Amino acid sequence: MKRTTPENLIRVARENGQQDSAEPLNLGERVRELRKARGWTLEQAAGQAGLARSTLSKIENGQMSPTYEALKKLAVGLEISVPQLFTPPQREKVSGRMAATRAGEGQHQATTTYEHELLAETLTKKRMLPYRARIRARDIGEFDGWVRHDGEEFLYVLTGVIRLYTEFYEPIEMRRGDSAYYDATMGHNVISVSDEDATLLWVTSLT
Repeated sequence: MKRTTPENLIRVARENGQQDSAEPLNLGERVRELRKARGWTLEQAAGQAGLARSTLSKIENGQMSPTYEALKKLAVGLEISVPQLFTPPQREKVSGRMAATRAGEGQHQATTTYEHELLAETLTKKRMLPYRARIRARDIGEFDGWVRHDGEEFLYVLTGVIRLYTEFYEPIEMRRGDSAYYDATMGHNVISVSDEDATLLWVTSLT
């Protein structure tokens, strides 16, 4: 049986996307978009930033150029960095992408320790790799060292009981409904400690 590791799954799934070309940025429009995205009125946003409502209104309408101090206040109020004020959002375009995977119809990849069922495998250039995993391993000694790869990872226990081993933390026993989010470059392995194979929902970032 060909050995398939999470690293290989990620390598297969990761696609080189092209960045949209930079567009001229209207600072006033950018500030207004950020404010409205948070559902704030002018008064609320001005209060958050410690600016006068009239000042914020003039900035949004391009009637004044804010000082650096005002920009810092805006960034703090909007809970972003100053450079993000000048980073244009990606072109507003709804891709309409969607993929539904029926139970048991995902792409199966098996190893001696895990059995993965890749979900939404028909979508290319995904930013995350979701898959359902059946945990076959019962002892940490069944692994050939730590599993580690780029990105961050989220796991959610669907059935059974698992023990999550990580490079820098004590092992954690987890049951149905428990979850963990961790840096995937940190060594990690999972075993089932229940009589039956435990099952997980695993999501790995691809960016």
